[in-house]
Amino acid sequence: MKEVRLNNGVMMPAIGFGVFQIPENDTERAVSEALETGYRMIDTAASYFNEKQVGNAIRHSGLKREEIFVTTKLWIQDYEYDDALLAFDKSMSSLGLDYLDLWLLHKPYGNYYAAWRAAERLYKEGRIRAIGVTSFSNERLQDLFLHNEIKPAVNQLETHPFFQQKAANTFLSQEGIQHEAWAPFAEGQNDIWNNPVLKAIAARHGKTVGNVVLRWLNQRNVVVIPKTIRKERMAENLNSFDFTLTKEEMQAIAGLDTGRSPIYDDMDLATTKYIGTHKIHD
Repeated sequence: MKEVRLNNGVMMPAIGFGVFQIPENDTERAVSEALETGYRMIDTAASYFNEKQVGNAIRHSGLKREEIFVTTKLWIQDYEYDDALLAFDKSMSSLGLDYLDLWLLHKPYGNYYAAWRAAERLYKEGRIRAIGVTSFSNERLQDLFLHNEIKPAVNQLETHPFFQQKAANTFLSQEGIQHEAWAPFAEGQNDIWNNPVLKAIAARHGKTVGNVVLRWLNQRNVVVIPKTIRKERMAENLNSFDFTLTKEEMQAIAGLDTGRSPIYDDMDLATTKYIGTHKIHD
């Protein structure tokens, strides 16, 4: 399994298994099958409501704890300092873990400065091996690390052929922050599976469109966390690192960039209000 080295020296798998939108009653089975297939990184979040099922699968896997890289995320509702510490304890109880590999602030809204300082404390206490953020723009991310002690190790961003995050990729590389892609398949938007550019490249390599997308991200030094509930697709996604895209193929995929998300608009006020005020518990 290929790994990347984070800015604090922690090694992180280059591909993991995401559980966003997997129903609670399917999550334990899906994670168990992912671990059986060879995945060694699992990505969940408090707001996914399936941390308990992820933890059950890990405990029943027969794998040593140190063999599995586990990520979860703090929701905006719990961004006040004391709330963040309590929410972390709740996540750890749900997961049934003694320590966490990566904890991310889930969105760049609310009092994320207080949440970050709580994350720094937990990191210093050795309860988390690395801390980072999700969906932070370059400006907000820079402001965060300029005025705090610990620089984020990861920024998890929506990244796929239609929204390539070129400026973010350059900035994160310059700052030594790992770029990680959520929704690497654009959640199926823009008919990605039938895109003629991606299909032609896949045919040349004897691969699938999914393989091409994951390999394209990998060659841009982006960590990926594809989600699927089908075991055969889990294996297929892992089989994305034994070929290399040519410069011309990379350029062809670069031409698919629209510069905007097909999933939701970060600048839409109604969307940001909903995300920023959404509660996941009483």
